[in-house]
Amino acid sequence: MPRSVNHVASRARRKKILKLTRGYFGCRRNVWTVAKNTWEKGLTYAYRDRKDKKRNFRALWIQRINAAARLEDLSYSKLMGLIHKSGIEINRKVLADLALNNPEAFKAIVEKVKNA
Repeated sequence: MPRSVNHVASRARRKKILKLTRGYFGCRRNVWTVAKNTWEKGLTYAYRDRKDKKRNFRALWIQRINAAARLEDLSYSKLMGLIHKSGIEINRKVLADLALNNPEAFKAIVEKVKNA
């Protein structure tokens, strides 16, 4: 009795990966082994960079807050210390957005923190 192999499923599995590697350069798009390795490595990069994205945005927010705080004669660390001491619950993302898009509100927060 001849061996029964499910070529339909294996071909579909390969086509699915090759469809995901469309747009890659050279052999990375159409040679099965190279495309599979490239796609798998891309998944590890995606996982790593989802973590890095959070780190990068936090650093950006801190830089923006620091730049705005220095215009008010405070450093970032002193400003954050005063904010926590005064009990204001505001995160860095919102604070950076205020510093960039609404300087009057940021200045009001700084004044309230300085006086408290």
